[in-house]
Amino acid sequence: MVEAIGTVSERVALDGEELDSILITRTLEFALPYRLILGRRMLPAPETTIRAALAELLVRIHLAGFFWGDCSLSNALFRRDAGALSAYLVDAETGELHERLSDGQRGHDLAIAEENIAGELYDLSAELERDVVEDPFAFAADVVDRYERLWAELTLDEVFAPGEGQKLEERLRRLNDLGFDVEETELLRHGDVVRLRLHSKVVEPGHHRRRLLRLTGLDAQENQARRLLNDLTRYKASLERTGDAPVSDAAAAGRWLSEVFEPTIAAIPPELRGKRAAAEIFHEILEHRWFLSERAGRDVGLKKAIEAYIEQVLRTAPDEQLPTA
Repeated sequence: MVEAIGTVSERVALDGEELDSILITRTLEFALPYRLILGRRMLPAPETTIRAALAELLVRIHLAGFFWGDCSLSNALFRRDAGALSAYLVDAETGELHERLSDGQRGHDLAIAEENIAGELYDLSAELERDVVEDPFAFAADVVDRYERLWAELTLDEVFAPGEGQKLEERLRRLNDLGFDVEETELLRHGDVVRLRLHSKVVEPGHHRRRLLRLTGLDAQENQARRLLNDLTRYKASLERTGDAPVSDAAAAGRWLSEVFEPTIAAIPPELRGKRAAAEIFHEILEHRWFLSERAGRDVGLKKAIEAYIEQVLRTAPDEQLPTA
């Protein structure tokens, strides 16, 4: 959404119309309305990125519990983003904020969006006296389809058997690549299978670094912190999967620090510890474990990954720690 900078709560007159209150937002620089994007014969970005951007915007606000009520191309602005487009909500007059949206509320919002988008595209085509997209109904339906696929990736339960811990790692990687993070995990056991339930959210810059420092006292770079927190999530899930009572994030972090992180760093030969910072070493071990597990088709475990990483990666890596005076 665009950034709100103030409100006027008293009755005001705007273009001859009296309003009870108004919201003041900061101008979104370099923003493009859909008419400018689709109205040009030479598009500033591929048409498909508009659909992807609008679908992602809907997913993000729905995860936050926000019902738009009037999603349309006119009520959004678009900005270039490394060859693609990012969408911003700019008109929330009909919006409602809830703790969580029901499937019915989400479905209603999507139905409104699909109808509005198709109608606007037909209106723009009539105004320009030419087609701006090949099929407005297919365009609108694709926004909804992209939304459904992204929503499923972020929220659907996943079933896996004991010993398939790499599936959790793969799911977390896909979410991170999409720009989302996991707020919490829930594991439900049914006989010999475990059902993984994720609660996804959008995160602000520096979130992972601050959270890791708060939970463990470890100071790491943002991407390092993200990887370490993913492993902490995996560790907490393994405690619950093996029958241990569910533990709080703080308790799990303390056990992870003493049972996983510190023994891993201690396993590095002293003469090799100056080659990387401790957080980077742990991150690279996790990467090596993931590649080994992909190749083996199963989780190879941390011990084997540490041994392989030391011999195959770290031993031949250059020293990066500056000598002390």
